[in-house]
Amino acid sequence: MATRAQTFLDYDGFLDKFKPRKTTDDCYTPANVYEAVKAWAVKEYGLEGREIVRPFWPGREYDCVDYPDGCVVIDNPPFSILSKIVRWYYAQKIDYFLFSPYLTNLGIGAGGAGVNHVIAPCSVLYENGATVDTAFVTNLGDDFIRSAPDLMDAIEEANAANLKAAKCELPKYVYPDCVVTSAAVGYLCKHHTPWRVKRGSCCFIRKLDAQGANGIFGAGYLLSERAAAERAAAERAAAERAAAERAAAERAAAERAAAERAAAERAAATVWELSPRERELQKLLGGREIRR
Repeated sequence: MATRAQTFLDYDGFLDKFKPRKTTDDCYTPANVYEAVKAWAVKEYGLEGREIVRPFWPGREYDCVDYPDGCVVIDNPPFSILSKIVRWYYAQKIDYFLFSPYLTNLGIGAGGAGVNHVIAPCSVLYENGATVDTAFVTNLGDDFIRSAPDLMDAIEEANAANLKAAKCELPKYVYPDCVVTSAAVGYLCKHHTPWRVKRGSCCFIRKLDAQGANGIFGAGYLLSERAAAERAAAERAAAERAAAERAAAERAAAERAAAERAAAERAAATVWELSPRERELQKLLGGREIRR
């Protein structure tokens, strides 16, 4: 437990108490995902010329926002109070097109409050790092429940761009045989190649002198010449096994493809059957073979 002096001196902790807390509702919709959704809704429901309102921000109350006449809300609300929100919009006669959780979408509004359900399932990476399976609810249009594959495709295209941008491209380093990392040992293990080194044959390093400010990710060990040679031999064996495994997998895939093609050709071909007369003749031939 902190002393009174520690508590008094913890000014940053004191200020932190007054910062707004982020919850799972604070999803921060990526701009390109939001624009894809807005463009689809505007085109689908003929909203050209109507003012678009976004009332949902951390620390902002949606029921205290000014909603101009004829506006439409297109936004990502807190999912935890979504049913309350759509009931409030229903009472205020405000049009909306709102993000919603995918799997529980049909429970929002419980069939009332003028809620329609637009199912365009996609996992969206939001700006707070959360990935949420998303669909939509609206009071626009005449369809109570509908699928929207074109909306799903538009969102997935935008989300794919975000995932690509968020992916951290780590620099690729090639180390000499005398430097071993966890990944290097893992490669040997994945290809069923045993290798071991004694404690006295290696020493711990975080980087090579040539790396300057860079370092070995996860650190590594510098091997003796003998241990390095054994590790190099093991890696060659692992590479050979990997090549053999790839070749076997390719052969198996080719055989499966050939079998599937043959089956398809047989299915497409006309199959002739023996007539009863020909079957009798076949039996007679069999009888001759026995008498021989």
